[in-house]
Amino acid sequence: MEKKLWLKNYMEDVVFSLLDGLINEKDACNCERCRYDIAAIALNNLPPKYVVTKSGEVFAKTQLLNQQFKTNAVVEILKAIEIVRNNPHH
Repeated sequence: MEKKLWLKNYMEDVVFSLLDGLINEKDACNCERCRYDIAAIALNNLPPKYVVTKSGEVFAKTQLLNQQFKTNAVVEILKAIEIVRNNPHH
């Protein structure tokens, strides 16, 4: 039986898992447009973590245990929040 392959940037999951909490913490706009603008800016400044299989996704998830990995994502999201707050598209 052939395994189904797919390509995914796991960093998207990381950013979206942290996004709402940081937006609320910074009292920023959480409309859909601002959320996606913040995510796009943050993702463009973070290294991608592409996975192809479930085992690759599991490996990527273990990197979340690395505090520096999570810290880098938080820093980029916070920078993106400020950029969008100062230049909203809505």
